[in-house]
Amino acid sequence: MSNPRLAVDLGAGLRLQNPVLPASGCFGVEMATLVDLNALGALVPKTIFYGARAGNPSPRLAETPAGMLNSVGIPSRGIDHFLQHILPAYRRFRPPTIVSIGGLSIREYWDLAARLNGVPGVAGLELNVSCPNLEAGGLEIGASPENVAEVVYGVVQRFDGPVIAKLTPNVTRINDIALAAEEAGATAISAINTFVAMAIDVRARRPLTGTPTAGISGPAIKPMALRMVWETARTVRVPVIGMGGISNAQDALEFILAGATAVAIGTANFTRPTAMYDTIAGLRRYLAEEGVADVRELVGALRYEAFGPAAPVDAPSAYGPPEAETPPGQAARLSGTPGSGHDD
Repeated sequence: MSNPRLAVDLGAGLRLQNPVLPASGCFGVEMATLVDLNALGALVPKTIFYGARAGNPSPRLAETPAGMLNSVGIPSRGIDHFLQHILPAYRRFRPPTIVSIGGLSIREYWDLAARLNGVPGVAGLELNVSCPNLEAGGLEIGASPENVAEVVYGVVQRFDGPVIAKLTPNVTRINDIALAAEEAGATAISAINTFVAMAIDVRARRPLTGTPTAGISGPAIKPMALRMVWETARTVRVPVIGMGGISNAQDALEFILAGATAVAIGTANFTRPTAMYDTIAGLRRYLAEEGVADVRELVGALRYEAFGPAAPVDAPSAYGPPEAETPPGQAARLSGTPGSGHDD
């Protein structure tokens, strides 16, 4: 297969020339000095808020084995600065720009969606629902199916374009959150954001980051992210963008086989700015070697034996009923042998 097809469709008219894009917060147009940004499937700026916010105290980053902790806190100069100074730089490139928005209240997402509706260069919105809800004591908005549904529904009413819900993994059942987002009108799902984690400097007896806990990303979370993407893709019908520890084409293929239509690369960009470019080349090479004409043939193509719940404890055993066992002391008393506990 000399020229396999890499183009994918994320729904609602959002078409990508290939399935590789950057994860929000791990990318900027300044990377154009290192790689050809026109080769990417899409561009995703850092999450923006309606007003300006400073973010968390430093240090904001810390290395951990096979991963990175970040406690950035998503600083933002606000929507006006984004529209005037950031978005114009993204318009210079051909891939569609998906704008990531955050909010400290449900209303903030709605207001951002209204401001971005119809703005040239905004191909779609990604809703970062991992933000703390100040109206609910700081609980992550994305931890509640009801809150996620309310955010998504309000955004869909105010924005005429693709709306992607980016899910937090810090929940009991990500399926419930994904389903709530889809039913509220999300046209795609991004999974997953970072896991809550921490690291401690034992000499200073202080956290390694400016806040006690931080989000962990990188290869350390890939198996968990992969499982959550698989669960999400089996639950919803809309496309899924998989992310979490993806560093190369093999990682990307695992997520695609698990059900992701596209993949986002984040932490790997810090240590290897060519990671996305290399991943696209690796995907093209794999498809050619495997004789696959279209990458879409691999989406959800994982082969596995179907499984169900474990048999109940009292279910018949294939080995027959268990033999009754008599306690040693009782056996001795029944046989009248020494050691039966009688003095006679």
